[in-house]
Amino acid sequence: MFRHDVLASLVVFLVAVPLSLGIALASGAPIAAGLIAAIVGGVVAGATGGSPFQVSGPAAGLTVIMAETIDQFGWGVTCLITVIAGAVQIALGMSRVATAALAISPAIVHGMLAGIGVTIVLSQLHVVLGGSPQSSALANITDLPGQLIGHHDTAVMLGVGTIAILLLWPRVPPALRHVPGPLVAVAVVTLVAVVTSADVSRVDLGDEVLTIGLVPELPEGNWAAVLMAAVTVAVIASVESLLSAVAVDRLHTGPRARLNKELVGQGLANMTSGALGGLPVTGVIVRSSANVRAGARTRASAILHGVWVLLFVALLAGLLEQIPLAVLAGLLVHVGASLIAPDHIRTVRAHGDLSIYVVTLAGVVMLDLLNGVLIGVGLSLLLMLHRRVKSLIHAEDCGDGSWRVSVDGALTALSVPRLSRVLGAVPAECAVTIELVVDYLDHAAFEYLSAWKHGHERTGGQVEVIEVGHEWFGHRSTAPHSETKRRLPFLGLLAPWSYWRKTEQGEAWAADRMGVPRTASRLDTLVIACDDAPVVPNLRPAGEQGGIVTVRTSGNTVPRTRNGASGSTIALIEYAVRVLGVREVVVCGHSGCDAVPGGPDDRTPTLDGVHPTTPADRAALCNVLQQIDHVVRNPVVAAAVGAGRLHVCGMYVDGSRVYRADATGEFALVAGTAARAN
Repeated sequence: MFRHDVLASLVVFLVAVPLSLGIALASGAPIAAGLIAAIVGGVVAGATGGSPFQVSGPAAGLTVIMAETIDQFGWGVTCLITVIAGAVQIALGMSRVATAALAISPAIVHGMLAGIGVTIVLSQLHVVLGGSPQSSALANITDLPGQLIGHHDTAVMLGVGTIAILLLWPRVPPALRHVPGPLVAVAVVTLVAVVTSADVSRVDLGDEVLTIGLVPELPEGNWAAVLMAAVTVAVIASVESLLSAVAVDRLHTGPRARLNKELVGQGLANMTSGALGGLPVTGVIVRSSANVRAGARTRASAILHGVWVLLFVALLAGLLEQIPLAVLAGLLVHVGASLIAPDHIRTVRAHGDLSIYVVTLAGVVMLDLLNGVLIGVGLSLLLMLHRRVKSLIHAEDCGDGSWRVSVDGALTALSVPRLSRVLGAVPAECAVTIELVVDYLDHAAFEYLSAWKHGHERTGGQVEVIEVGHEWFGHRSTAPHSETKRRLPFLGLLAPWSYWRKTEQGEAWAADRMGVPRTASRLDTLVIACDDAPVVPNLRPAGEQGGIVTVRTSGNTVPRTRNGASGSTIALIEYAVRVLGVREVVVCGHSGCDAVPGGPDDRTPTLDGVHPTTPADRAALCNVLQQIDHVVRNPVVAAAVGAGRLHVCGMYVDGSRVYRADATGEFALVAGTAARAN
């Protein structure tokens, strides 16, 4: 196993060195800062993070904001900002909010990366063409035509040659593609420059690489701006690292990433890197994917790659000083262009979020990274609100004297004018079927439908309201909707009035208003989940009908007694069973659980016949069975189980896979189901 990790670490090392130099150049930081960040990212983040196959180091995603920070505060204060940002990341990780960063729309993240890519390309094209980058993307755009028609020297040929090799390398025979393209491009073009004695600017490391000291400096005031910059770096670095960790999990079948622990590891790496004079560190998907493809088996690969960078810099720094700056600029132009991924554009377009992507990209390029992201977040919130209140309303004549009206989406007060126009076109005295495929129904819309129903019936017509998926009006259809496509997600948590409608008082009121019989409570399942779970198990173990009550406790723990604060959990369980009438109680654990203490257990449950690979996951699996025992020993639960009114079972979430415990205590994969993100 160690042999595989050594080989993988060498591959990642060869990718990391040229990229680290180029990112430092693009950020306006000392060249050595990129190498320090690569060393610290490999050793510190690799040893302490929660994603064993993720490789960390300086990232292209932070180049723009670091360039602005260095220009505003200077290098010494920027190092202090990196240290503070690391402390913020540690605090976020310890507070177990790492998964909250994933609430940011992927369209914003992809738009941010594309905007960074455009900014890098615009600035480094000037370096490739023999000039100097301007202070803003707009200035770079304005000056680019003059740069293109201006005087071009040897540096241009070196930069263009680097880009050409990078573009052609994916087309070489597969055997050659095992060598990283960036390494080939930098090595070949640098060799040409050395052989021809090209008179160009080169990397200048000086003596700073081996100088380790407390580089950070205190600012001369304006602490508010310093803290804001630190929080900005922390947030962006955290989002990039967490998204990279999730993406890496999709590339392998080994242990899943523990996101809170990964955030703490990234914070420790940033505090160390800033203290030693390095750039901020993030998880980098380019290096991480190379690590997985090269056959890494443990986190030793990421750690060793940092060791190789350190040895290379300490022993062979002279080789790095032969690299022309134009070569690194050409490498960065290619890296920046690769951040504008056509696959990402197609994905966000398919999900209807292309406008968020474009606005975020434009904001990053025209303004700055933080404002661009904030604009993207604002637009995503507006679109989310629009989708929450949007409804598709359609009426058609069935040809036999009856009409069918379909309503799909969220039926709110804002939809009432449109609903009024459609229902106004329905002839009097005809039979009408109103088919509701709604996720949200507010009080105003219900009042209007109720009034229209009674008014139409007073004129001699007939009205039947059928709800596809819900029972707010007393009739429920299990048949698929015939015309309108279902486009909106479940919005039950945004429907307080409709939840009141399910109470006994609401049932009686609706029965009087709509003339339908009262129905029983439809809360089917109580789920006891861990408060550290990366997903909410919004599954329907008891069937499609009904609702789910979720209770979160540390380690999905069910106490055996009512002592102290633990009594509230027992009270909730008893209330759900005795008052809400749930038919199933599910204890749901998850992989990578930090809240379950390890220890011996007589049982060795399996996931589809396979034992979990880590002690923590084995403990989490055994913990589910132990907490089931605590549940069934409760007198209220035991009575309901004995009467045949309640079933208690266990579930386990591992990434996108969901397992359910059978009668023997073994866990089997739930076919056709997946956990949905929180």
